[in-house]
Amino acid sequence: MIIRSDETIDVPFATGGVMRTHIFRPAVEGRYPGVALFSEIYQVTEPIRRLAAFVAGHGYCVAVPEVYHDYETPGTVLRYDPAGTDRGNLLKLTKPVSAFDADATATLNLLTAHSACNGRLATMGVCLGGHLAYRAALDPRVTAAACFYATDIHSGTLGFGRNDDSLARMAELKAETLFVWGRQDPHVPFTGREAIRARLEAVGATYEWHEVNGQHAFLRDEGPRYDPALFVEATGWMFAMFRRVLAS
Repeated sequence: MIIRSDETIDVPFATGGVMRTHIFRPAVEGRYPGVALFSEIYQVTEPIRRLAAFVAGHGYCVAVPEVYHDYETPGTVLRYDPAGTDRGNLLKLTKPVSAFDADATATLNLLTAHSACNGRLATMGVCLGGHLAYRAALDPRVTAAACFYATDIHSGTLGFGRNDDSLARMAELKAETLFVWGRQDPHVPFTGREAIRARLEAVGATYEWHEVNGQHAFLRDEGPRYDPALFVEATGWMFAMFRRVLAS
C-alpha cells in the first residue's frame, strides 16, 4: 500500500512549546485504525520513520510524537552514538512520568480527530517507547498494544525521580497487549521479565508473550543488532493482533 509520510502536526501544550507529531498513513483516502508509535530515546530517527512507514503501509494511520519535545527544538533527532545515547538517557530521567502520560493522551486525541483515523486505537513502541506504549494503553480508548523490549517497567525507574507506577497500575490494562523480549537484552534481564509476567497473570491481563533469541533493539534496521528475520516474525505477531482486535 502506497503511503504518505510528509505530514507533521505541532500539538501546542499549555506549559509552552509544541509536540511535533509525524503522521504516516495510506495515500488512498479513507479512514483507518490509528496507531500511536512511541520511539526509542533518540526520537524520530530514520529507522523509526521506516518502521512507521512499514506499519502505515499495512493500512494504519500512524502518529509518532517527539518524546522529548519539552527539552529539544521541533525536529531534533539524536544520533546513535555515545553523545546521543547520553542525552537520550538523561532526558528519560529528567522528564516527569506525568509529562510522558500527557503526551500519550495528546497523541491519542490527535489520532481520534484526524480525518484518516476511524477512531479505533492501538499503541506500539520500542525500548523506551515500549514502556510508553504500555502506559498509553492504560487509556480505555486503546484496545491493542505492542510493546517491544520495553525498558524500565520491571524496575520502576522511568522519569524524574526514577519512581514510576507502571507495574502498580497494571490492573488498569484492558487492551490486549503483545510483549516481545530479546533473551540477550541486558536492559530487561530474566528476573525482570518474570516480574512483569507474574504481574500480568496476577491482574488477569489479556496478553501475548514472546521471548526470542535477540539483542536489545533487534528491530532497528541500523547497526549490528538488527535481525531481519526476527523483525518479520515479531511484527507479524503485532499485525495479527491488530487485525483481530481493531477490526471488531
